[in-house]
Amino acid sequence: MLKIILLALCSLLPSPCVAVDAQQPTKVPRIGHLPSGNSSSESERFESLRLALRELGYIEGQNVAVEYRYAGEIDRALG
Repeated sequence: MLKIILLALCSLLPSPCVAVDAQQPTKVPRIGHLPSGNSSSESERFESLRLALRELGYIEGQNVAVEYRYAGEIDRALG
């Protein structure tokens, strides 16, 4: 009888080692880009920001999300 109890207890020992905590998904930082001009003139200006982010380790599409919106004339955007 003692052997059965010891066998049952020993079979429970490896179970805590097998359990793995699920990793929580990491939040991806978002950057909003709302230029007042057209997209071609603003792309050159935003490229410098993109390079600065890359130097800090942020790569668009991998660990940072950039959302582009174009307002057209700024007076219309401010309403």
